[in-house]
Amino acid sequence: MSKPLKQIHLAAHFPGVNNTTVWSDPAAGSQIDFSSFVHLARTAERAKFDFLFLAEGLRLREQGGQIYDLDVVGRPDTFAVLAALAAVTDRLGLAGTINSTFNEPYEVARQFASLDHLSAGRAAWNVVTSWDEFTGQNFRRGGFLAQEDRYERAKQFLTAAQVLFDSWRGDEIVADKESGTFLADPDVGRFQHRVSQFDIAGQFNVPRSPQGRPVIFQAGDSEEGREFAASSADAIFSRHSTLEAGRAFYTDVKDRLDRYGRGRDELLILPAATFVLGDTDADAQEKAALIRRQQVSGQTAIKFLEQLWNRDLSDHDPDGPLPEVDPLVGENTIAKGRASVRMHRDPLDVARQWRELAATKNLSSREVIIEVTGRQSFIGTPSKVAETINEFVQTDASDGFILAPHLTPGGIDEFADTVVPLLQERGVFRSEYEGTTLRDHLGLAAPRNRDENRDENRNRATERAAS
Repeated sequence: MSKPLKQIHLAAHFPGVNNTTVWSDPAAGSQIDFSSFVHLARTAERAKFDFLFLAEGLRLREQGGQIYDLDVVGRPDTFAVLAALAAVTDRLGLAGTINSTFNEPYEVARQFASLDHLSAGRAAWNVVTSWDEFTGQNFRRGGFLAQEDRYERAKQFLTAAQVLFDSWRGDEIVADKESGTFLADPDVGRFQHRVSQFDIAGQFNVPRSPQGRPVIFQAGDSEEGREFAASSADAIFSRHSTLEAGRAFYTDVKDRLDRYGRGRDELLILPAATFVLGDTDADAQEKAALIRRQQVSGQTAIKFLEQLWNRDLSDHDPDGPLPEVDPLVGENTIAKGRASVRMHRDPLDVARQWRELAATKNLSSREVIIEVTGRQSFIGTPSKVAETINEFVQTDASDGFILAPHLTPGGIDEFADTVVPLLQERGVFRSEYEGTTLRDHLGLAAPRNRDENRDENRNRATERAAS
């Protein structure tokens, strides 16, 4: 018997201004006007995507004390945008990145529970940590945490938020309309949670939402990030761009689930991906090369080089060879906290790899950055792109993709009109939404509340004792 076809999950990323967006293209619109968010969301919903995803920026990006062109437009508040989009969409999931380093569990839980109510069960939370020192300057906790401390805080933050979500079971209040009174459990919303990062106790004031809890996403690719996702997340992002690397990541993360008592279908692997479509594969490749050069200007290439080399390279020629000197190892003075905890665990080894790449392909500094910063990209005719996406999913290199268009707001229009129908014809993507909540779209079961978890643990203990 042949293996049944997996259903592909698709989402749209509203990128804002970053090294994916070509904001200088004449076809690009505003990165901040609400009409841009509406256009992308409605296109994604028309194409029956699972959700729309927003990143978060708590400070304009800067380097060497200066703001640079990747973030000059600024970023509106995630919750405000998603709440507004809930009013102009019906089924599309609404996922937002909210930081666990500089927020508090009570306020974040309250905001997500409210969003889940406003959207009738379509909220999702991408739990991230902050890695840079200058973001901390916007908050009373300056500086940045070491990697192990950031992940420990994130785990405790998520657990605390789940305690708050579960403080309502859903049936504690009964309205007596004749007398005009409410019959309420006096312990409704009561919580107490004392751990090293949080010492909180009180009463949560938002009733249990349609999904119980928002869908939880996690974006870390490190050992700590993979383990965090396996223990606590519903989906994890990935940056792996080849079938071989994707399958290795998929297997690694899925294999971690068993030790947390979770099934392999309880965590989805969703890499971010870009795409370029053309009338022919050659036409698409030509367009893709032009777009990559627009995405990585000479100035942007220098910024990426500085993050690895930890030096002022403002006089370096981006169209010349890589710097001859080695990176400075130690505290990062170009983007504090960034290189040491994010991409470059071993700057000298990364520089060696980049030099080998440059020598093998005869690449300039800018061309190296274009190659090493590219996401998983689907390039070709709509038929070729549909075939490639399906191959990744059916061969367990991913469960779907979060598509990051290079144009805002019309960047996914062509994909929705040409690639999606081909996936539907293959029987691997929905033609209509079958459920109403984001958990329905993703095939995720409703989360157990604290009482249900306690009862299940008791039953398991009883079964073990009896055996």
